[in-house]
Amino acid sequence: MSTYTPKNILITGAAGFIASHVCNRLIRNYPDYKIVVLDKLDYCSNLKNLLPSKSSANFKFVKGDIGSADLVNFLLITESIDTIMHFAAQTHVDNSFGNSFEFTKNNIYGTHVLLEACKVTGQIRRFIHVSTDEVYGETDEDAVVGNHEASQLLPTNPYSATKAGAEMLVMAYGRSYGLPVITTRGNNVYGPNQFPEKLIPKFILLAMRGMPLPIHGDGSNVRSYLYCEDVAEAFECILHKGEVGHVYNIGTKRERRVIDVAKDICKLFSMNPESSIKYVENRPFNDQRYFLDDEKLKILGWSERTIWEEGLKKTIEWYTQNPDWWGDVSGALLPHPRMLMMPGGRHFDGSEDGKSGSSAPNSSSSQPKMVVPVPKTGTTTPAASSNKAPLKFLIYGRTGWIGGLLGKLCEKQGISYEYGKGRLEDRSSLLADIVNVKPTHVFNAAGVTGRPNVDWCESHKTETIRANVAGTLTLADVCREQNLIVINYATGCIFEYDTAHKQGSGIGFKEEDKPNFTGSFYSKTKAMVEELLKEYENVCTLRVRMPISSDLNNPRNFITKISRYSKVVNIPNSMTILDELLPISIEMAKRNLRGIWNFTNPGAVSHNEILEMYKKYIDPKFTWTNFTLEEQAKVIVAPRSNNEMDASKLKKEFPELLGIKESLIKYVFEPNKRT
Repeated sequence: MSTYTPKNILITGAAGFIASHVCNRLIRNYPDYKIVVLDKLDYCSNLKNLLPSKSSANFKFVKGDIGSADLVNFLLITESIDTIMHFAAQTHVDNSFGNSFEFTKNNIYGTHVLLEACKVTGQIRRFIHVSTDEVYGETDEDAVVGNHEASQLLPTNPYSATKAGAEMLVMAYGRSYGLPVITTRGNNVYGPNQFPEKLIPKFILLAMRGMPLPIHGDGSNVRSYLYCEDVAEAFECILHKGEVGHVYNIGTKRERRVIDVAKDICKLFSMNPESSIKYVENRPFNDQRYFLDDEKLKILGWSERTIWEEGLKKTIEWYTQNPDWWGDVSGALLPHPRMLMMPGGRHFDGSEDGKSGSSAPNSSSSQPKMVVPVPKTGTTTPAASSNKAPLKFLIYGRTGWIGGLLGKLCEKQGISYEYGKGRLEDRSSLLADIVNVKPTHVFNAAGVTGRPNVDWCESHKTETIRANVAGTLTLADVCREQNLIVINYATGCIFEYDTAHKQGSGIGFKEEDKPNFTGSFYSKTKAMVEELLKEYENVCTLRVRMPISSDLNNPRNFITKISRYSKVVNIPNSMTILDELLPISIEMAKRNLRGIWNFTNPGAVSHNEILEMYKKYIDPKFTWTNFTLEEQAKVIVAPRSNNEMDASKLKKEFPELLGIKESLIKYVFEPNKRT
């Protein structure tokens, strides 16, 4: 592993929280490195954060804005900068909802100015761009493995969107101009010097003042927290050992709910959490969980050192010893501070006083609880129209595609539902969900398919087993003890054409047929768990295949995928039109159906036939190229399943079910017709 030795480093935003710890560490450990800090001293910056470095001969501070191209170019040239560590950014999500343009200006335009200066001067040997875990968007609550560096970016708020946009610029300059860029994406950081708009210092300062700790929503949101010195060490490692062109997650496997963070702080301050915690209105959107795979950084030699209990005690000690470090921060301690972001000081809009004083979670904005409101007078729901107890669904896989669609369908049908908070492999948390929700039925739309595809499972076998086998079996077993039916969304990718089921013959695999496809580890786990679930009479297994919906912008949609491929194979397959079949799965729950079902539309359709429809209805100029299975095998890790499934059992139960081609036209292409 080659190492890099910088000479003159420019650190942007180093009067802020994380960058100040990085700067002080480098000054302390590398007296031969010259460190130049560029910071405009915005509201969350403080020169006192750099006091440990102030008297060092190799330290220089420049007050200025990264958006000033003249200043940036001047510094790069006159200070002979060869390395940039770019931390400067607006980072508080709450502020981004109210002042998003300021985030675009700082996070995207500022980054662009730096990159252009690097291109013009031609002297930069390393450009380390500091991003965030939030660019990945929300992690599935049931995911056992975090987002890795190649995972898709799906930001959900203005802050993370601007950070993702900045990343795209960094990547583009690396590819177009050969800039030696490295990007980091980190979990939440806590510790001394942090401005108290962020959760932990805010709670500490409020506790010091004997004031209640405000929880957004119901506090079930999960975050991973790293102590600041561990993060500074991670940047030290990436600076010297990171490979150009690579992305590195800086994360921890130790997760905590926001409510648990508040309770831990209450405990250390000897406060009663029941009376000291108050629930306030949630953010417009509050991601339930961020979870990172940090194995790549560990290979470089970094590892987390500070446990949560130790780091929290150190942080509390620092704030109690430095209560006036930030001056008057009363505005930042509001449940939803609205900060006017102006350089040179802190300016708060105190208009929120008296607005967020509710003592219980706001049910309309709390993400985990999504109970459907009572229908208007004169309307009835399927549950209400019978003498049976009203339906209530407990759904696992909230952030997944099918899980999300299920929630929308429940709302449309007036069915009460909640998303499960427990991990599938954690029996006690599943029991807690059932006790709290009291469902009539349980839906399992959680599991691992791989990021970005099933090839991922080939190198993450234990994680795949944990999610697809252990988790599903645990849920089935817990529900069996509680006399609950589980609607389990499985896969039909456990078969492949053979002599008895030849391609084009119209003879499909039936529910009782034994799986014959073992080409991918993903399919192996799904076939394994399906066989074991036969012993559970409370499970309804639905074999989904190549799911398609009317949302042609969804990257998980089979049509979306193949329309973006440069080449596609052309093989007929059974497929699942979600717009038609997901409502049927709800009806199956109402009928308490069990056993195995081929959950596809009758018949098969080929890739070319779908793309011909796409060309006819969506884009008359669309073109594509075919390639063979042999050619496909050269660009994928694991073989793919191709088969036709016999949907006659489902068709008999639901005679109105359309054939695959008719369903494609009615539910997908006609609603999206552009030609």
